[in-house]
Amino acid sequence: MGTGIPANRIPAKSCSDPLRHYFIALGSNVGDRLTTLRGGWQRLAAMCELPRLSGIYETRPQYVTDQPLYLNAVGEVTSRLEPEDLLAELHRIEADFGRNRVREIRMGPRTLDLDILLADSLLMDSPSLTIPHPRLSERLFVLVPLLELAADLKDPKTGQPYAHALKALQDSPGTGDGSIRPYEALPG
Repeated sequence: MGTGIPANRIPAKSCSDPLRHYFIALGSNVGDRLTTLRGGWQRLAAMCELPRLSGIYETRPQYVTDQPLYLNAVGEVTSRLEPEDLLAELHRIEADFGRNRVREIRMGPRTLDLDILLADSLLMDSPSLTIPHPRLSERLFVLVPLLELAADLKDPKTGQPYAHALKALQDSPGTGDGSIRPYEALPG
């Protein structure tokens, strides 16, 4: 009896490989948003250890504003996968939920969006992945659920608490005025 994930899809890792602590952003604004978010989280949680999920928030689109409202959350997991390997798995999960990265509008509507926000205190900048996520500090829809899980988190690049970035956004005209609201608590 298998786990539902073909063995050839996840790189083999030994028990001696270090566990990495990740925060992953989840978002959906096409189709049945809640079912998609739940399904994406269940797939991610099944391949990681110690999964925890924030509450779910309904948010206005930020960059391309002529699109449906999003549901967003942040998951916290540990995994032996290296960041690039985890990113490949996240892209497979997105594709399984109908996301087509080739045909979509950048920052536009999507069935499921899974982004690595943080990986321990790792700093990484490769053609396919930047950690911490380069727009983490400018997104209420990420900061609110992230700090729900870990209120004392600091930016590994600057050492500044993410709570300061959240406060600055909440005090800015147009961002602290209802662009995010609680939607539902989702059992992890």
